[in-house]
Amino acid sequence: MHPSRERYLLGIDLAGPAAPQRTGVALFAAEGEGMRRLPAGCDGSDEGLRVRVAERAEEAPVVVGIDAPLSYQPGGGQREADAELRRVIQACGMHPGSVIPPTAPRMVYVTLRGVALAHALTTIDAAHPVRVVEVHPGATLCLRGAPLAAIRAFATETAARAELLQWLTEYGIDGLDPTATESDHDVAACAAALGARDWFAGRPRWLHPARPPWHPFDFAC
Repeated sequence: MHPSRERYLLGIDLAGPAAPQRTGVALFAAEGEGMRRLPAGCDGSDEGLRVRVAERAEEAPVVVGIDAPLSYQPGGGQREADAELRRVIQACGMHPGSVIPPTAPRMVYVTLRGVALAHALTTIDAAHPVRVVEVHPGATLCLRGAPLAAIRAFATETAARAELLQWLTEYGIDGLDPTATESDHDVAACAAALGARDWFAGRPRWLHPARPPWHPFDFAC
């Protein structure tokens, strides 16, 4: 047990159900206004994530930011939240196409997994609650002033990933290694955890509130 620990923050950059090994997972301990990275100890599978969150929730509350649609629009196409976020990121210089409708051909399997995983995590029976929020990592970085060129390029360029990891370190996140640039999914997971932290603290840069029953989770950046 860790009675002094305020909460855990888990950022997940979700891949489709056929490729869980491509899922980025970043675990942090919230410490006052800061956050410190911890070993995730998880293989990125649904069961691995559920078990890890359940273990941590026995010690302290867990806040999970998931980079994946956690609902879809009846009839298909983009949700109201997607349209709103597109306008926001376009205004700060990002390409609006980085917000992909949940039922688009290259996103639908991620949506399927995201909906199932979010339900599994929020129904964990543990000593402390598990909270889940949908997060867009690129928008989370952009709306906090991270270098735009690096945000645009980090999926494909090692130097851009290194720049963003360094920026996150200077932003106040401890325990990151700016030389660990192999995976863009890991960078996105770190950004998802940052977005989840600020959402839980009541200071998101952008928020589209949940609208149950069809859109049961907040979407925040």
